[in-house]
Amino acid sequence: MSSTTYIKELVATHRQGYALPRAFYHDRVLYEYELGKIWRNSWIFAGFTCQVQKSGDFFTFTIDTDAIVVIRDGEEQVRAFHNICTHRGTLLCQEDEGSMRAFVCPYHQWTFSLGGDLVSCIGMHEDIDKSELGLHTLHVEICEGLIFVSLSPSPPAFEPARELLTPMAKAQKFEEAKVACIIDYEILANWKVVWENNRECYHCNVNHPQYIKSNFDIYEGNNVSTRIQERLQKSLARSEVAWDFEGSTISHREGGLAAFPDADNDIWYSASRTVLSEGYESESMDGKRVAPLMGEYKNASVGVLRLRTLPNFWNHSSCDHAVTTRLLPAGLHLTKARVIWLVHEDAQVGTDYQLDKLTPFWQLTSEQDWELCERAQRGIHSTAYRPGPLSKIREYNLDAFIRWYIRQLV
Repeated sequence: MSSTTYIKELVATHRQGYALPRAFYHDRVLYEYELGKIWRNSWIFAGFTCQVQKSGDFFTFTIDTDAIVVIRDGEEQVRAFHNICTHRGTLLCQEDEGSMRAFVCPYHQWTFSLGGDLVSCIGMHEDIDKSELGLHTLHVEICEGLIFVSLSPSPPAFEPARELLTPMAKAQKFEEAKVACIIDYEILANWKVVWENNRECYHCNVNHPQYIKSNFDIYEGNNVSTRIQERLQKSLARSEVAWDFEGSTISHREGGLAAFPDADNDIWYSASRTVLSEGYESESMDGKRVAPLMGEYKNASVGVLRLRTLPNFWNHSSCDHAVTTRLLPAGLHLTKARVIWLVHEDAQVGTDYQLDKLTPFWQLTSEQDWELCERAQRGIHSTAYRPGPLSKIREYNLDAFIRWYIRQLV
């Protein structure tokens, strides 16, 4: 049986409106198929241009077994390559980040320019054609300081995503920010479990007590009272003038989560701006600003910018800082998450911001989610697991994610 036929038969076991069957989180053939159809065929969020400010600055990451390096070359262009030597495949850059003048293979000292050209291979025969042995180049797209990389020879069109993300993200000025903190996690769960958790706030009431104080995400369906509606309208009125002044758009004026993804039209990108609860200027533990205003913002009443791209990126940006989560598959039951905090480029730690005030809100929220994901994965391991029905009121985005995922496979 071909892998395509096998996957189609597996997909046929899924009942629409329900969670995915157990095999979708345990089948190694399916996992390998996902890597090819989704992870090596999509635009993957890699990081920010502010992480590679100068020529030679680089950072690395890995999608399952594919090692990748992102670097600013000698002509100030952001490039991406497979992080392997074209001689015998040795890993070139061992560090997570750094700066260098050239790629030098640690095995046989083959040397490549920052642009990926082979410039030296001492010890090889004289008639070797160096022009055919440059590093394996990957497609790169930059959008308002966000770096996206594709392993596909023919990646999907990026322009529709750029048209949506650019006007929403422009005021935040990611390209002019600085990295304040990075925390890396290893989540003992399949990557889909992590996304499924992200796409609903059904679990937030009990599991995210500090998050629900700042946002209106849980207020949808039968969870909306007249009092909550009044609170939401007051927050909208308070922020609307500021948003108009900043040139931003009030794109999500209700409680609950903005709809994403659009499975029917295969839309894998999203941007929205939401209000914060009264008394909150920033997504911090007490709602107060924890750093200087970012980008073009002139006041704090700008709510939260939310960006998302499948299969591996979401971002919450307040007036004073931005927090991004990058997911990468590292095995059938292992997902690596990197959480990055950005602040204004001139902000100084200890003077303009304190890490113990900047990081707790999203560090705590993230770690609460990772624990939930690992518990879910352990439960799915059970032979007694059967997929249950999804809430049409609280899990509409989870249902959309599953439909988007199925569409990628078939």
